[in-house]
Amino acid sequence: MSDDHTRVQEFFTARAADWDRKFPDDGPAYAAAVAELGLRPGDRVLDAGCGTGRALTPLRAAVGASGVVLGADLTPAMLREAVRAGRERDGWLLLADVAALPLRTGSLDAVFAAGLIAHLPDPAGNLRELARVVRPGGSLALFHPLGRAALAARQGRRITPDDLRAEPHLRPLLAGSGWRLTWYVDEDARFLALAVRED
Repeated sequence: MSDDHTRVQEFFTARAADWDRKFPDDGPAYAAAVAELGLRPGDRVLDAGCGTGRALTPLRAAVGASGVVLGADLTPAMLREAVRAGRERDGWLLLADVAALPLRTGSLDAVFAAGLIAHLPDPAGNLRELARVVRPGGSLALFHPLGRAALAARQGRRITPDDLRAEPHLRPLLAGSGWRLTWYVDEDARFLALAVRED
């Protein structure tokens, strides 16, 4: 395991047990972001870096009983919390690295990724891997329940000029990784970037 993976696992393992209690009011923001993804009944969707699985319930509601919902995370402690919260009923949980997903090429209609991009050791490569598992024309949602400025303030810092989530950085990053940015919003109450998988 790389040092990057070890750091991510250590960071989230230390916070897993309190994660949902620390952010109890994020549910409506997750549901709204999932709605923006435009899923249909029967779609196949991955929650990449699913953590405690807070997106699994709205994803299941969007794709219905005939759809497939997967949640993949690198940190076993976060997946255990997802099970403890009963969210495994809404989707299959996978202990997996988004850098090497155990999924067939083009097997998904969409990927939902909450708070993921800041933790990717190789953003371009990891976004290419997400593009690999999504069919051409499929969708990607990069989401956070706080906008960039609000998140930085909560963490006691300022936004840095090299922030990957800034539109001037994110648009070419996505384009070079098989995605086309179609919609971007960065407000205090949410960050959401939607992209389409290019052919």
